[in-house]
Amino acid sequence: MLLIHFRNQILLNPIFIRLSFFSTYQLPNTEPLHQDHEEAISIANRSYWTRKIHDLCTQHRKVDEALALLDHLRLRGYRPDSLNLSSIIHALCEANRFNEAHRRFVLSISSNCIPDERTCNVIIARLLDSQFPHSTFYAICRLFDVKPQFVPSLINYNRLIYQYCEVSHPNIGHRLLYDMISRGHCPNIVTYTSLINGYCRVGEVSSAHKVFDEMHEYGIVPNSLTYSVLIRGVLAKRDVERGKELMCNLWQRMKDEEDQSVNSAAFGNLIDSLCREGFFNDVFSIAEDMPQGKCVNEEFAYGHMIDSLCRVGKNHGASRIVYIMRKRGFIPSLVSYDSIIHGLCKEGGCMRAYQLFEEGIEFGYLPSEYTFKVLVEALCQEMDIYKARIVLELMLNKKGVDRTRIYNIYMRALCLMNNATELLNVLVYMLQTDCQPDVITLNTVINGFCKMGRIEEALKVLNDMMMGKFCAPDAVTFTTIIGGLLNVGRSEEALNLLNKVMLENDISPGVVTYNAVLRGLFKLQLANEAMMVFSKMLGNGVAADSKTYTIIIDGLCDSGQIEDAKKFWDEVIWPSKVHDDFVYASILKGLCRSGNLNEACHFLYELIDSGVYPNIISYNIVIDSACNLGMKKEAYQIVNEMRKNGLTPDAVTWRILDKLHGNTKG
Repeated sequence: MLLIHFRNQILLNPIFIRLSFFSTYQLPNTEPLHQDHEEAISIANRSYWTRKIHDLCTQHRKVDEALALLDHLRLRGYRPDSLNLSSIIHALCEANRFNEAHRRFVLSISSNCIPDERTCNVIIARLLDSQFPHSTFYAICRLFDVKPQFVPSLINYNRLIYQYCEVSHPNIGHRLLYDMISRGHCPNIVTYTSLINGYCRVGEVSSAHKVFDEMHEYGIVPNSLTYSVLIRGVLAKRDVERGKELMCNLWQRMKDEEDQSVNSAAFGNLIDSLCREGFFNDVFSIAEDMPQGKCVNEEFAYGHMIDSLCRVGKNHGASRIVYIMRKRGFIPSLVSYDSIIHGLCKEGGCMRAYQLFEEGIEFGYLPSEYTFKVLVEALCQEMDIYKARIVLELMLNKKGVDRTRIYNIYMRALCLMNNATELLNVLVYMLQTDCQPDVITLNTVINGFCKMGRIEEALKVLNDMMMGKFCAPDAVTFTTIIGGLLNVGRSEEALNLLNKVMLENDISPGVVTYNAVLRGLFKLQLANEAMMVFSKMLGNGVAADSKTYTIIIDGLCDSGQIEDAKKFWDEVIWPSKVHDDFVYASILKGLCRSGNLNEACHFLYELIDSGVYPNIISYNIVIDSACNLGMKKEAYQIVNEMRKNGLTPDAVTWRILDKLHGNTKG
């Protein structure tokens, strides 16, 4: 129906708007384009102006200036031609202004400025880069109306069919197939494979089978990729028997395929489909038997199996493929091995990952930097420091590695297990092996000590840095120490570092440092001191961010100063225009906890009236408060308001409402 709709639109009489596609609108201010010597050049010198427009579009990438120049020339009597159109369309597409490119092409057709067939096909190919098949097809239909003898190239037809299939409209793609046949084209294997893939994507496997059978009527033999896309649709419908039958045909077809890249693509597509649909035993059978023989490179085949299994979270299955590879004399690629170890660590199988790591050493495997990070962090979380050290030592011997960076990754992992002794041991070992710690190393050590409550050791490291024994501290160093001091209640020392020591070391605290101080002071119920720090922060020219305001609102509300929080919102936050969903949630949470549900609702609706639309978390806070008070009617009113503002209740909302039905007053 969509195709008919397009055609009905196109069959209207063409509108002739002379040269309208060059009309500029809302163009930005541009520098003067036309020098005095250009004013003297005749309009009849078309080669000069065509080259000038082309250079503006291609070399200088200034399509708006090219359009402005055309406007200027048109006022002098110049009639733009298809070369100008081509330059403009290409430049607009290059600038990702595809909508404008489509519109200008359609208007040029209406203005009866129509390029030759070759140029039209080049322009259509460029418009197809937009991946907007509806817009491109509309332009083609307009071209058909004005120039009925025009025939898009086979490649353009195939691309358009493919794009319609990608946006789940294979029926339109199928009609385009008949259109291309009626215009003298013979569809090829790409045409039919795209259509079969499109029907399989939308679950219309029976239609895909009909297209598959239709190929033979036109004397086109399906290739291995065609079989693989049909298998994907069949497997998605859980038709196992038909899928196995087609797989047997696929193996046979691969033997006759001349282009090995097609076999590789088909094999990859098949393995992806089997893994996506959960047919893992079939994948292992293929790995053992290799029914495709030499039609697909074996290393590529095994690598793709590992990749596909890892993508669906079957990392243990991927390690089984490695075992099969090793048995057949193949070595997995470093990328494949990294994928398995990384995946195993993420799903809690770090011991199996370590086992694979040890086995990989036999064929020269060493993990990438990121995989090393994931592995040592997983081992430290399992409190297995012995294995983590082994991994560290082997990584330090890796050629071309940044030893300091490797140590930094390892020390960050140690912080997960609260092992202060090992942190110091690693720092000492770095110095003994002439590996100088950088500021990141020392910040990691300090952060670890602070998290463990070992603030004295952290202060000693800071003191050594300021005394010149190590590199100088930075803002992160002081922020970490200040946060650590506040966590143990030593607010005076923390403020001394902020107000005096940082300045003595030529470091100006930024908003991150001030946020850490404010958070710590509010946790210690030192609201007055926190507000004094905030005032000093503004006085020092440091602008607050939404995180600052969230911390202050949370702190004031937790301190029972709800009126001060409301005043702070009215006088500081709202006028600043620096507020987000976290700030709204903090205010709503404070109001609800203080028993002011009506005020919370009023605040929520006031935001909406001001053009601010809070997210679902803010609504859930208010709904939860109403439920805790057993106010069923009010809770559902808020849900209705949420829906009116375009939000749908999520799982949290429904859990809150379930709680309401077990705690309703009257």
